[in-house]
Parts: sequence; C-alpha cells; structure tokens
Amino acid sequence: MEIEEKFRQLKSRGEGAYMPHVYYGDPNEEFSIELIKTLVENGADMLEFGVPFSDPIADGPTFIAACERALRGGMTPTRCIEGVRKLRKAGVDVPIILTTYYNIPYVMGLEKFTKTVKEAGVQGLIIPDLPIEESDELLRFAEKSNIRVIFQVAPTTSDERLEKIVSAASGFLYVVNVEGVTGARESLLESTVNLLKKVRARTDVPLMAGFGISKGEHAAAMVSNGADGVITGSAVAKIYSKNLKSPEKTLQEIAKFAAEMKQACKERNKSSTS
Repeated sequence: MEIEEKFRQLKSRGEGAYMPHVYYGDPNEEFSIELIKTLVENGADMLEFGVPFSDPIADGPTFIAACERALRGGMTPTRCIEGVRKLRKAGVDVPIILTTYYNIPYVMGLEKFTKTVKEAGVQGLIIPDLPIEESDELLRFAEKSNIRVIFQVAPTTSDERLEKIVSAASGFLYVVNVEGVTGARESLLESTVNLLKKVRARTDVPLMAGFGISKGEHAAAMVSNGADGVITGSAVAKIYSKNLKSPEKTLQEIAKFAAEMKQACKERNKSSTS
C-alpha cells in the first residue's frame, strides 16, 4: 500500500496515523521480525524501518545503543533490505519507510539503492543527515522508483528552508519537536503545535509529529492539534531493552503500548470536533 492511500484510508475514518520506529536487528533479526509483526497487529499504520548505522547523529542514547547491538550482531544494509522482503512475505502490508544515513545509499549508488529498496517493498525514505539543499540527485532517482523522500522540519527551520522543503515534500512531512522532552507534555505541545500550524499554512501534505512522543496523551494532543499522525521512536526500544536476553517476553507489553498509541490517534475526530 502506498503512503498516500494509507492517509486517505485513515482520513475517511477520522483517524490519525501511528508509526513506530524500529532499528532492525536489535538485539537480533528474529526478534525484529516478531516485534514488527506485533506492532502492526496492534495498530501500527506504517513502519519506520531503521537501518543500523555506526554514527546515528540524529538519535539519542537508546537508539545509539540499539544500532551498536544490531551491528555487533552482524546486521548490514543488505540484510536489512532482505528483512523488508521477509516482512512482506510474512504478510506485513503497511507502508514501510526506510530510515538510513546518507553514507549507505551513497556507497551503494543512489540509483541502485532506490531501485533495490523499492523492489524489496519500501514506500518511503527518511535520511536524517541529507539536507534539502543537497537532495536533488536522490529525489530524481527516488521519483524514478516511485519512492517518497520524507523530509524533517523543526522549530529551528528557517522560513526560506521551509519553503524549499515544502516544495519537495511527498508522502508526508516529519515534524520534529526539538524543544520538548519525553514526559514534558506542555513543552511538547506548545512548540510542536506552533510548528504544525506554521507548516500547515504552507502545504496540504500530511504532517507526522515525532520526537518526545511516548504516551497516549502525547499522541492525542498532537492529532487534536493538527497532526495527521504521530511517530514513536525510542519508546518501543526502551521496553524490550529491559530484557535483552529474552526480548520476546516483552512483546505483550509492546502490544499494549502500540494499541494505546493507536487508540489515542483514533481520538482525532472526537477531539477536533469538540
């Protein structure tokens, strides 16, 4: 399913989208597959599929540790792409957004990379360290392969850069809350809501709010204030990293968390009309 179709489907039901971010291969590949299936079965509308990288500059300590564990376990970009194929064969049919640092597609070659990940079953790309000013070549090859390149905007994004990002946007825009921290709902709400309004005034592309969202109340606040959905990052990794020797024992707790986040995203229609 393409990203646009998923958003149309959710909009017709008055729901916001829920997209969890998982670094594939942490702590092992078998668990990642079960984890992703659990998330999708319990409400994830899309999946942010992270390719472990040695220097994930946009990530905090939880995801840095996740990348290190996956890399120590032998995870590679090629195995990650094969992992997407395995998920598709296992029946996972939600849009998959591949998150990778630019070094990986650059080394593989942008044309080969975009073609290969599309054939594996990827619908979108997030490349945190690729600025809009240097994205023309990737955008060209991504368009050829019918892949959406997802850009991030933050409260620190200048109006000039925001115009460039909006003009290149497809799929959705990732609205980053850099001022709020997990659990600080007031800060999370104020800075992100202001940014949501600013971006919404410039585009009709769906807006997904991320960074610092770890509770249902955060998700409900975002979708009731204009976001088309929310992204949870390290929240899931924090749950299973409590039991790395037997991470499968945490799947029930993760299922409950995903269901809570999705339920909060379903409050969109109710909140926006009240």
